[in-house]
Amino acid sequence: MYKVYGDYRSGNCYKIKLMLHLLDQPYEWVPVNILRGETRSEEFLKKNPNGKIPVLELEDGSCLWESNAILNYLAEGSEFLPSDPRLRTQVLQWQFFEQYSHEPFLAVARYIKVYLGMPEDRREEYEAKQLDGYHALNVMEQQLLRTPYLVGDRYSIADVALYAYTHVAEEGGFDLSGYPAIRAWLQRVASHPRHVGMFD
Repeated sequence: MYKVYGDYRSGNCYKIKLMLHLLDQPYEWVPVNILRGETRSEEFLKKNPNGKIPVLELEDGSCLWESNAILNYLAEGSEFLPSDPRLRTQVLQWQFFEQYSHEPFLAVARYIKVYLGMPEDRREEYEAKQLDGYHALNVMEQQLLRTPYLVGDRYSIADVALYAYTHVAEEGGFDLSGYPAIRAWLQRVASHPRHVGMFD
């Protein structure tokens, strides 16, 4: 059985939880508290020398890290990862977008507000995240006005990757009321029969 080392409030960890539920794959969840420095312990660094969650431990004891890489591993051969090279590349395109143009703004704003409780010395940083965060949402809105999912008409790991932090964007101070296509997509993703919520 897989082991997932993570924090249930983390969007990056939620990606893995959601994917495993979509695949109906059993797993053991091992909670890791990042605020207590548990990812910096000697034991954890043996699993991921980069000291970050999530980590997926395979049955042979080897470990995979980086959430989007784990998604690709888990989804291989399933309906959630297209076999067509062009579509597969589009999936990667959205995963790179998530890590470089989306997560650094929506997730970090949420981290400052929810995890840290908006300390005064990080308020300016929090406010600076808003502009680029809305830019990322605008990019997603344009795509989702054209297609029901980020890569055409099929639910894929591209959607899992972007859903994780978008569905809690308001916790980071982002107002989704002006994004009807994103809101419809969020409902579409959540309507999957094997969907599981971040806090379930």
